[in-house]
Amino acid sequence: MKQYRIHMDDAVMVLAGKDKGKVGKILKILRKKDRALVERVNMGIRHVKPNPQQSQPGGRIEKEMPLHISNLALVCPACTKPTRVGYRYLEETGADGKKIRKRVRFCKKCNEILAQGGKKK
Repeated sequence: MKQYRIHMDDAVMVLAGKDKGKVGKILKILRKKDRALVERVNMGIRHVKPNPQQSQPGGRIEKEMPLHISNLALVCPACTKPTRVGYRYLEETGADGKKIRKRVRFCKKCNEILAQGGKKK
């Protein structure tokens, strides 16, 4: 499975395209196509039929369209700038006294450790 440096619920900035410079939260990552859905970015119009079973009206609905992962940069919560992501290992002591090496992401601009966002499958 592919691993990306950005995870779900991370704040990202769009680097290229019609929405260049906009910031949003990652809603979903589409791993097969190397794309991500970003909240209120790259909006498109979808024509949908009405569904009487779910009491949904038809019409034109605005929804987020996927963007390629390479066009997104993580926004560091500490320095609030788009940044590259690095990895480092931290040593912690577990409850049983054993040392545990934990892999964490960090901001390359301010060296601040980033919170691990999203769920791992």
